[in-house]
Amino acid sequence: MAATLCGRLFPKSGWLPLTQSVRHGSKAVTRHRKPVHFLKQKMMAVTEYIPPIPAAPPGALAPRVRKTEEESALAVLLRKDLETLFKECKMIAVVQNNAINAEDLMVLRHKLKRHNISVKFFPNQVTRSFLSNSIYSNMLPLFVGQTVIIVSKEPKVKEMLQVLKHSPQMVLLGACIENTLLSYQGILNYSKLPSMITIQGELVSGLTMMTSRTVSMLRHHPVHLSALLQQYVKQQDPGDSTNVVTDKDTSTIQETAA
Repeated sequence: MAATLCGRLFPKSGWLPLTQSVRHGSKAVTRHRKPVHFLKQKMMAVTEYIPPIPAAPPGALAPRVRKTEEESALAVLLRKDLETLFKECKMIAVVQNNAINAEDLMVLRHKLKRHNISVKFFPNQVTRSFLSNSIYSNMLPLFVGQTVIIVSKEPKVKEMLQVLKHSPQMVLLGACIENTLLSYQGILNYSKLPSMITIQGELVSGLTMMTSRTVSMLRHHPVHLSALLQQYVKQQDPGDSTNVVTDKDTSTIQETAA
Protein backbone atom coordinates (compact mmCIF):
# COMPACT_ATOMS: atom_id res chain seq x y z
CA MET A 1 0.00 0.00 0.00
CA ALA A 2 2.73 2.37 0.89
CA ALA A 3 4.64 1.47 -2.24
CA THR A 4 1.63 2.24 -4.36
CA LEU A 5 1.19 5.64 -2.75
CA CYS A 6 4.86 6.48 -3.15
CA GLY A 7 4.74 5.43 -6.77
CA ARG A 8 1.83 7.71 -7.42
CA LEU A 9 3.26 10.66 -5.52
CA PHE A 10 6.75 10.45 -7.00
CA PRO A 11 6.58 9.62 -10.68
CA LYS A 12 9.39 7.83 -12.37
CA SER A 13 12.01 9.69 -14.34
CA GLY A 14 11.02 10.13 -17.99
CA TRP A 15 7.40 9.70 -17.23
CA LEU A 16 4.88 12.34 -18.20
CA PRO A 17 1.59 12.87 -16.49
CA LEU A 18 -1.46 11.86 -18.44
CA THR A 19 -3.20 15.11 -17.70
CA GLN A 20 -1.91 18.65 -17.43
CA SER A 21 -3.73 21.57 -15.93
CA VAL A 22 -4.07 24.59 -18.24
CA ARG A 23 -5.22 27.90 -16.88
CA HIS A 24 -8.10 29.34 -18.85
CA GLY A 25 -8.96 32.87 -17.84
CA SER A 26 -9.23 36.45 -19.02
CA LYS A 27 -6.21 38.41 -20.18
CA ALA A 28 -4.50 40.90 -17.87
CA VAL A 29 -6.23 44.22 -17.96
CA THR A 30 -3.91 47.17 -18.82
CA ARG A 31 -5.06 50.67 -18.10
CA HIS A 32 -4.95 53.14 -21.00
CA ARG A 33 -4.25 56.73 -20.15
CA LYS A 34 -6.81 59.23 -21.19
CA PRO A 35 -5.60 61.92 -23.56
CA VAL A 36 -4.95 65.23 -21.80
CA HIS A 37 -7.36 68.02 -22.67
CA PHE A 38 -5.88 70.55 -25.09
CA LEU A 39 -6.50 73.45 -22.71
CA LYS A 40 -4.55 71.64 -20.05
CA GLN A 41 -1.78 70.95 -22.60
CA LYS A 42 -1.58 74.67 -23.42
CA MET A 43 -1.48 75.59 -19.74
CA MET A 44 1.26 73.07 -19.06
CA ALA A 45 3.28 74.30 -22.05
CA VAL A 46 2.99 77.92 -20.88
CA THR A 47 3.82 77.17 -17.28
CA GLU A 48 6.68 74.76 -18.06
CA TYR A 49 9.83 75.59 -16.18
CA ILE A 50 12.75 76.59 -18.37
CA PRO A 51 16.01 76.55 -16.46
CA PRO A 52 18.38 79.44 -17.17
CA ILE A 53 21.42 78.81 -19.32
CA PRO A 54 24.49 78.76 -17.12
CA ALA A 55 26.88 81.60 -17.87
CA ALA A 56 30.26 80.70 -19.27
CA PRO A 57 33.27 81.36 -17.08
CA PRO A 58 35.24 84.53 -17.93
CA GLY A 59 38.21 82.69 -19.41
CA ALA A 60 36.19 80.28 -21.55
CA LEU A 61 35.17 82.71 -24.31
CA ALA A 62 38.47 84.29 -25.26
CA PRO A 63 38.32 86.85 -28.13
CA ARG A 64 39.50 85.61 -31.49
CA VAL A 65 42.73 87.24 -32.49
CA ARG A 66 43.55 87.30 -36.18
CA LYS A 67 47.08 86.41 -36.96
CA THR A 68 48.65 89.15 -39.02
CA GLU A 69 51.67 88.23 -41.07
CA GLU A 70 54.52 90.64 -40.53
CA GLU A 71 56.32 91.93 -43.59
CA SER A 72 59.73 90.54 -44.19
CA ALA A 73 62.81 92.73 -44.08
CA LEU A 74 63.19 92.42 -47.86
CA ALA A 75 59.63 93.66 -48.44
CA VAL A 76 60.21 96.65 -46.15
CA LEU A 77 63.43 97.51 -48.00
CA LEU A 78 61.76 97.25 -51.42
CA ARG A 79 58.91 99.41 -50.21
CA LYS A 80 61.32 102.14 -49.10
CA ASP A 81 63.11 102.00 -52.46
CA LEU A 82 59.78 102.31 -54.25
CA GLU A 83 58.81 105.31 -52.14
CA THR A 84 62.13 107.02 -52.93
CA LEU A 85 61.62 106.25 -56.62
CA PHE A 86 58.21 107.92 -56.70
CA LYS A 87 59.59 111.01 -54.94
CA GLU A 88 62.63 111.53 -57.16
CA CYS A 89 61.34 110.56 -60.61
CA LYS A 90 58.97 112.73 -62.66
CA MET A 91 58.09 109.97 -65.14
CA ILE A 92 56.90 106.55 -63.91
CA ALA A 93 55.52 104.30 -66.65
CA VAL A 94 53.92 100.87 -66.14
CA VAL A 95 54.66 98.29 -68.84
CA GLN A 96 53.24 94.77 -69.16
CA ASN A 97 55.87 92.09 -69.74
CA ASN A 98 54.60 89.50 -72.25
CA ALA A 99 57.31 86.85 -71.92
CA ILE A 100 60.26 88.84 -73.24
CA ASN A 101 63.48 86.84 -73.30
CA ALA A 102 66.62 87.86 -71.43
CA GLU A 103 68.52 88.99 -74.52
CA ASP A 104 65.77 91.33 -75.76
CA LEU A 105 65.33 92.71 -72.25
CA MET A 106 69.04 93.49 -72.00
CA VAL A 107 68.95 95.29 -75.35
CA LEU A 108 65.89 97.25 -74.24
CA ARG A 109 67.53 98.33 -70.99
CA HIS A 110 70.66 99.38 -72.87
CA LYS A 111 68.68 101.54 -75.32
CA LEU A 112 66.73 103.19 -72.49
CA LYS A 113 69.91 103.77 -70.48
CA ARG A 114 71.22 105.99 -73.30
CA HIS A 115 68.45 108.47 -72.45
CA ASN A 116 68.91 108.12 -68.65
CA ILE A 117 65.79 105.94 -68.39
CA SER A 118 65.87 102.95 -66.02
CA VAL A 119 63.90 99.70 -65.84
CA LYS A 120 62.86 98.55 -62.36
CA PHE A 121 61.34 95.27 -61.16
CA PHE A 122 59.19 95.15 -58.01
CA PRO A 123 56.77 92.42 -56.80
CA ASN A 124 53.13 93.36 -57.28
CA GLN A 125 52.41 92.64 -53.61
CA VAL A 126 54.95 95.24 -52.46
CA THR A 127 53.84 97.76 -55.09
CA ARG A 128 50.14 97.42 -54.28
CA SER A 129 50.76 97.73 -50.53
CA PHE A 130 52.67 100.97 -51.14
CA LEU A 131 50.16 102.46 -53.59
CA SER A 132 47.12 101.69 -51.41
CA ASN A 133 48.37 104.11 -48.72
CA SER A 134 49.72 106.85 -50.99
CA ILE A 135 48.43 109.58 -53.32
CA TYR A 136 49.10 107.27 -56.27
CA SER A 137 46.31 104.84 -55.34
CA ASN A 138 44.67 105.33 -58.77
CA MET A 139 47.54 103.37 -60.32
CA LEU A 140 46.52 100.14 -58.55
CA PRO A 141 44.55 98.68 -61.54
CA LEU A 142 47.72 98.84 -63.67
CA PHE A 143 49.69 96.38 -61.53
CA VAL A 144 48.11 93.07 -62.54
CA GLY A 145 50.22 90.20 -63.81
CA GLN A 146 53.83 90.58 -64.95
CA THR A 147 54.57 94.31 -64.85
CA VAL A 148 57.72 96.41 -65.22
CA ILE A 149 58.29 100.02 -64.11
CA ILE A 150 60.19 102.42 -66.40
CA VAL A 151 61.35 105.55 -64.58
CA SER A 152 63.35 108.70 -65.32
CA LYS A 153 64.05 111.88 -63.40
CA GLU A 154 62.90 113.97 -66.38
CA PRO A 155 59.78 113.30 -68.49
CA LYS A 156 61.40 111.80 -71.60
CA VAL A 157 58.24 110.39 -73.11
CA LYS A 158 59.19 110.68 -76.77
CA GLU A 159 62.44 108.73 -76.30
CA MET A 160 60.65 106.01 -74.31
CA LEU A 161 58.00 105.53 -77.01
CA GLN A 162 60.64 105.29 -79.72
CA VAL A 163 62.46 102.52 -77.84
CA LEU A 164 59.29 100.58 -76.93
CA LYS A 165 58.18 100.68 -80.57
CA HIS A 166 60.86 98.07 -81.37
CA SER A 167 59.81 95.76 -78.47
CA PRO A 168 56.31 94.38 -79.12
CA GLN A 169 56.51 92.15 -76.01
CA MET A 170 56.47 95.23 -73.78
CA VAL A 171 53.01 96.87 -73.79
CA LEU A 172 52.68 100.33 -72.29
CA LEU A 173 49.67 100.51 -69.93
CA GLY A 174 49.88 103.98 -68.43
CA ALA A 175 52.16 106.42 -66.69
CA CYS A 176 52.35 109.03 -63.97
CA ILE A 177 54.10 112.09 -65.43
CA GLU A 178 54.68 115.04 -63.11
CA ASN A 179 52.07 113.77 -60.62
CA THR A 180 49.47 113.37 -63.40
CA LEU A 181 48.05 109.94 -64.26
CA LEU A 182 47.88 109.42 -68.05
CA SER A 183 46.54 106.62 -70.18
CA TYR A 184 48.26 105.32 -73.32
CA GLN A 185 46.49 107.90 -75.50
CA GLY A 186 47.36 110.64 -73.03
CA ILE A 187 51.03 109.63 -73.20
CA LEU A 188 50.93 109.88 -77.02
CA ASN A 189 49.40 113.36 -76.80
CA TYR A 190 52.02 114.40 -74.24
CA SER A 191 54.85 113.25 -76.53
CA LYS A 192 53.60 115.57 -79.30
CA LEU A 193 54.05 118.64 -77.12
CA PRO A 194 57.19 120.76 -77.74
CA SER A 195 60.05 120.58 -75.30
CA MET A 196 60.43 122.94 -72.39
CA ILE A 197 63.40 124.73 -73.99
CA THR A 198 61.37 125.46 -77.14
CA ILE A 199 58.46 126.81 -75.12
CA GLN A 200 60.78 128.99 -73.06
CA GLY A 201 62.41 130.39 -76.23
CA GLU A 202 59.02 131.21 -77.75
CA LEU A 203 57.94 132.88 -74.52
CA VAL A 204 61.10 135.00 -74.33
CA SER A 205 60.82 136.07 -77.98
CA GLY A 206 57.17 137.03 -77.50
CA LEU A 207 57.94 139.07 -74.39
CA THR A 208 60.88 140.77 -76.15
CA MET A 209 58.68 141.72 -79.09
CA MET A 210 56.03 143.14 -76.80
CA THR A 211 58.57 145.24 -74.86
CA SER A 212 60.12 146.59 -78.07
CA ARG A 213 56.72 147.58 -79.37
CA THR A 214 55.93 149.23 -76.03
CA VAL A 215 59.15 151.26 -76.17
CA SER A 216 58.46 152.38 -79.75
CA MET A 217 54.91 153.38 -78.85
CA LEU A 218 56.11 155.37 -75.84
CA ARG A 219 58.72 157.18 -77.93
CA HIS A 220 56.36 157.90 -80.83
CA HIS A 221 54.49 160.88 -79.36
CA PRO A 222 57.49 162.78 -77.89
CA VAL A 223 59.45 162.46 -81.15
CA HIS A 224 56.47 163.61 -83.17
CA LEU A 225 55.95 166.56 -80.81
CA SER A 226 59.61 167.60 -81.03
CA ALA A 227 59.50 167.48 -84.84
CA LEU A 228 56.43 169.70 -84.90
CA LEU A 229 58.07 172.18 -82.52
CA GLN A 230 61.21 172.33 -84.67
CA GLN A 231 59.11 173.05 -87.73
CA TYR A 232 57.24 175.74 -85.82
CA VAL A 233 60.53 177.40 -84.84
CA LYS A 234 61.63 177.40 -88.48
CA GLN A 235 58.38 179.01 -89.51
CA GLN A 236 58.77 181.75 -86.91
CA ASP A 237 62.31 182.62 -88.09
CA PRO A 238 62.27 186.23 -89.49
CA GLY A 239 64.90 185.39 -92.13
CA ASP A 240 62.55 182.80 -93.68
CA SER A 241 60.21 184.39 -96.26
CA THR A 242 57.78 181.47 -96.42
CA ASN A 243 55.47 180.47 -93.60
CA VAL A 244 53.93 177.50 -95.40
CA VAL A 245 54.98 173.96 -94.60
CA THR A 246 56.34 172.33 -97.74
CA ASP A 247 55.93 168.66 -98.72
CA LYS A 248 59.60 168.05 -97.98
CA ASP A 249 59.18 169.23 -94.39
CA THR A 250 56.06 167.10 -93.95
CA SER A 251 57.89 163.98 -95.12
CA THR A 252 60.77 164.82 -92.76
CA ILE A 253 58.34 165.08 -89.80
CA GLN A 254 56.75 161.74 -90.65
CA GLU A 255 60.14 160.00 -90.94
CA THR A 256 61.18 161.43 -87.61
CA ALA A 257 57.98 160.30 -85.95
CA ALA A 258 58.33 156.83 -87.36
